[in-house]
Amino acid sequence: MTRTIAFAATAFLITASVVQGQTKPAAPLDPITAIIDAFRTHDVVALGEGRHNNEQGYAFRLALIRDPRFAATVNDIVVESGGSAHQDVMDRFIRGESVPEKELRLAWQDTTVPDGPWDIAMYEEFFRAVRTLNASLAQERQLRVLLGDPPFDWEHATREEAIRVGLQRDPFAAQLIQREVLMKRHRALVIYGDGHFLRRPPLGGASLVTRLVTTGARVMNVWTHTSGRDLTTLQADVNAWRIPSLAFTAGTTLGAASFGMFRGTGGSDDVRLEDQFDAVLYLGPISSIVMRRSEIAPSLCADADYMKMRLGRMALMEPPDATPPPGIVSPTERLKRYCASVIANPN
Repeated sequence: MTRTIAFAATAFLITASVVQGQTKPAAPLDPITAIIDAFRTHDVVALGEGRHNNEQGYAFRLALIRDPRFAATVNDIVVESGGSAHQDVMDRFIRGESVPEKELRLAWQDTTVPDGPWDIAMYEEFFRAVRTLNASLAQERQLRVLLGDPPFDWEHATREEAIRVGLQRDPFAAQLIQREVLMKRHRALVIYGDGHFLRRPPLGGASLVTRLVTTGARVMNVWTHTSGRDLTTLQADVNAWRIPSLAFTAGTTLGAASFGMFRGTGGSDDVRLEDQFDAVLYLGPISSIVMRRSEIAPSLCADADYMKMRLGRMALMEPPDATPPPGIVSPTERLKRYCASVIANPN
């Protein structure tokens, strides 16, 4: 009841502000055209991934890079889903060279993230899609994929060191973009989890976007909506929008809404969406978003070296003597259950 009252109050305030002319309904745009057009005035478009491993966001990113206007406009794609220690390997692969499979897959498996969200097939497929695209382009227009995660030696790491390196992910990526994109006067699409792109991070912290902005970079950031409230609860006509669509947030009904409604934390957040993001990417109702949390390739479940590596890193990061709350499955247990199911039912 309390949540219902709070939401009704927020909806009333939004409606009232529209009536007073302070905001207008958000207008849907073709998202690929809007993003490509943004590069006319911006150095970087920071495209949130939404919840990691969602299929709709992945499909949109493929459609975006495959549009002929993209490679004619953009130079680099910076991804969260790759370890910079393997940049040379990725460069050779993206250029079309032959790279051993075992060496290549370290590019997305060997990062600072212990539970391997990038082991899902869609991330490997994205790199392969860029490679295929480059094969059709003149050399001077070929895209470069920059792996944004800092190098880290898991073999000799402690839990405390692994936690500390996690705090260096945004500073490292910002320096990488400054060096490899901005100083070369390039344009870059940056693909990370949306939380890395906040313009007003909590507790006065700094995000990847705020770090770039302080260097003078012109950045447009996009919230990809895959969790929280359905947008139709904030603006009724969203149910008539084409999927996908992109809408700018400044001065709009959606932009005036509490950012907490988009994150799924309720409406008590006094920061508005437009304070955090320049645009929102709509991929359809929240109930339609398809997640691929544990669905790694079955061959990885049967790969003893891979399972030893992944489970070892996950075990290192689990708090000592920690017991998940009732009903909560730990990432380690989720992976074990998935692989047990795959092995028991190979077909």
